[in-house]
Amino acid sequence: MTTAAPPGKPKDPYQYNLEDVKEPPRTLPMILRRIGPGIILAASIVGSGELIATTTLGAQVGYAALWVIILSCFIKPVVQAEMGRYTIASGETCLESFDHVPGPRWRVSWVVWAWVAMVLMTLLQVGAMFGGVSQVMHAVVPEIPVNLWIVIFLGITLALLLGGGYDRIEHLATLKVALFTMLTFLCALLLLRRPEFFSWPKLLSGLTFRMPGNGLATAVAVFGITGVGAAELVMYPYWCVEKGYARFTGKRDGSPGWESRARGWVKVMHVDILCSMIIYTIATLAFYLLGAGVLNGMGLIPAAKDMIQVLSKIYTEILGPWSLYLFYLGAIATLYGTIFAATASNSRVFADLCRMLGLFERGDYAARVRYRRRFVVVLTVIPVGLILFIQSPVLMVVIGGICQSVMLPIIGAATLHMRYRRMPEAILPARLTTVLLWVSAIVMAAAVAYGLLTGQA
Repeated sequence: MTTAAPPGKPKDPYQYNLEDVKEPPRTLPMILRRIGPGIILAASIVGSGELIATTTLGAQVGYAALWVIILSCFIKPVVQAEMGRYTIASGETCLESFDHVPGPRWRVSWVVWAWVAMVLMTLLQVGAMFGGVSQVMHAVVPEIPVNLWIVIFLGITLALLLGGGYDRIEHLATLKVALFTMLTFLCALLLLRRPEFFSWPKLLSGLTFRMPGNGLATAVAVFGITGVGAAELVMYPYWCVEKGYARFTGKRDGSPGWESRARGWVKVMHVDILCSMIIYTIATLAFYLLGAGVLNGMGLIPAAKDMIQVLSKIYTEILGPWSLYLFYLGAIATLYGTIFAATASNSRVFADLCRMLGLFERGDYAARVRYRRRFVVVLTVIPVGLILFIQSPVLMVVIGGICQSVMLPIIGAATLHMRYRRMPEAILPARLTTVLLWVSAIVMAAAVAYGLLTGQA
């Protein structure tokens, strides 16, 4: 329903208001001023997957899995874009779109429950990031044990996220992404000048589509995490809603004005996705090349309590011993920034699930915020408990990544259903986009099926 927003109340980004309808920007500089959801996504992406899983894969198999990294970064954005297109056009959230998928139901669709199961498993990854950032701080301040640092970061996270809105999260995410991505990209460029760690024939050998033998489980996990992982695919439409793309478009009324606005804001979203893809692809390739060149060349593989010490070699062997604390700073920004972004995102989706289960009405924004805050606590405390119990960040990241991989074909199928059965005809994607959507869904399904058939996922 399109109404005027009540004065004096917080604006509900999930409701249409007459005063929110805006014409989309038409020039590139103005479009760039409207991007943001992809930056939050990049902050979530450039974290445990890149620093831990991707670097570990490079350490295990050298350059052999380079093609896996490239495929992972490039194959999933078309699914992301179509999920965002549907949200802008319909005003429905991602879980609402999943709820339309036919099949078994218990109050909501089986696809929604599959998402719940996946997120609960990916809390292992968040726990791994708590462990990683705490290992870094213990290296800097050894008088404070790792487990106490974990508890300290638990408190900091709750303080930052409880009551935090979109703008705060976007600004912190932008700072985090810019800091470590630039530093790691610099190290990767300098790697090219180190023949003991890098050669062009080795690099090209990684583009031959050979499966990496003893690193297959990690490769499957990396495919699920790197680029836009399954968790981020679900998160992205919610950030598009909170940024305002759906509200700016207005409620669908079939008018030429609505169609023009919808296509315009979809174009803004495409630029947002492209910018974030460039960022996380550069970061992911940089981490992988450093792992394949430096760590594999030295015969080092990150594991359990020595993870940070081993990972720091990707800086210290390239820049020199002086860069150790530079690595620590970047690792803190990367791992903690991902905790922040992932928890903020998942708390919003879980709050929406509670609304779909009938625990509050769609227009009750105060209730939505209350549930979101409760899930901030739950989704922060559980990962902390997991890392305190398991104490192996690398293992936790790999398990969470495999679970994300298994979810990818389900999301691909749900997006195809959305495209053919739910998407408003006025803003259907071009034929080439539809072909790419099919290719993406098939490749994701094939990659996961291969992992399952070989017993590695």
